[in-house]
Amino acid sequence: MFKDNKFILPSAILGLFFLISIFVIASAWRNHTRSNQTISVTGSAKMDIVSDFAVLRGTLSSQANTAAESFRLLNGQKPSLLDFLTKYGFPKEKITFQTVNSYPLYEITSTGVQTGNVRAYVYSQRFELMSDDVTKVQSLSLDISSLVEKGVNISVDMPEYHYTKLADLKIQIQAEAAKDAMNRAEKIAEATGSSLGSMRSARMGVLQITPKFSNMVSDYGVNDLSSIEKEITAVVSAAFEIR
Repeated sequence: MFKDNKFILPSAILGLFFLISIFVIASAWRNHTRSNQTISVTGSAKMDIVSDFAVLRGTLSSQANTAAESFRLLNGQKPSLLDFLTKYGFPKEKITFQTVNSYPLYEITSTGVQTGNVRAYVYSQRFELMSDDVTKVQSLSLDISSLVEKGVNISVDMPEYHYTKLADLKIQIQAEAAKDAMNRAEKIAEATGSSLGSMRSARMGVLQITPKFSNMVSDYGVNDLSSIEKEITAVVSAAFEIR
């Protein structure tokens, strides 16, 4: 009897050690498994911005029977243009003229064949105006075509409205989007009885700069230059550890 009892305590200790080992291994495996579980979410942030810089471009053109006459007509239109812009509050120093371009117009026969005979010469010159007075440039773009009433052959492009502080804003709005992603992940983790761990990965999406109240989206990003009031949207896809 005594001989048999002497094995009871070692057996009990061995059994207890075995149970503890199983518990430790199971806990470690459970923790390891949970540490490998992640939740992926997408966060976004949107801000309103107002353009602070504008560019207006246009073209003066002329046509005459000779190259010399066409060139003279082209140069004769510049004083009217500069006077118009000066009265609008834009000094001559703000206007940039580009190289003069020209090409001949050839006669076309009744059958649609181009001949070698020149019937006229066309001269044109691009001009550009830049200003931080965005609203004034907008008004100018609507009125400048009235120069045709003064004999100025002018065509005007759609104005470009830029936001020059975009570099600083990118950092801020991407941080807001990352914060939104974390908040979303925390709510999902809480709903499943878990807690949120550290961030495993994050990927910044392209910025979408669109006209206000627009739903424009592009995989390559949008950089709207047509509107003064804009919205900038940033998206961040992130993965978080679940504990």
